[in-house]
Amino acid sequence: MQKSTNIVITGAATVLLGLGSLLAAPGLQAAGQGLDPKVCKDKDNPPKDTVTQGYCLVIERTKGNCMGCHLIEGMSSGNIAPPMVSIKQRFPEKAKLREQISDATKVNPDTVMPPFGRHNILSADEIDKIVEYVWTL
Repeated sequence: MQKSTNIVITGAATVLLGLGSLLAAPGLQAAGQGLDPKVCKDKDNPPKDTVTQGYCLVIERTKGNCMGCHLIEGMSSGNIAPPMVSIKQRFPEKAKLREQISDATKVNPDTVMPPFGRHNILSADEIDKIVEYVWTL
């Protein structure tokens, strides 16, 4: 009897932990997507955290303008490139995500994604900030 109880309790704990991790992911997405574009324009109090700075670059038309091509939930965005969802699962290593943003032609020579780093559209520091934001999606 005690062995059956332990199995049930262990099984229930495993299920609850699994559900907890599923519930945590949307919260992370909401945190990244819930940013207000006005914070990017505040010259008196510019964003100090890397994720928000990355968000500001993503929405900046003269910089990343990522949502021009990529679907980003909660934003008016494009649909000609893969949607920006489940980024941590698609790019478990930040270095690979960084390389994709810096020069996607290294992985896919036929891509239409601009090589932001190679063409100096974005600096290395700006790419790092975008990686930090995009990784929250």
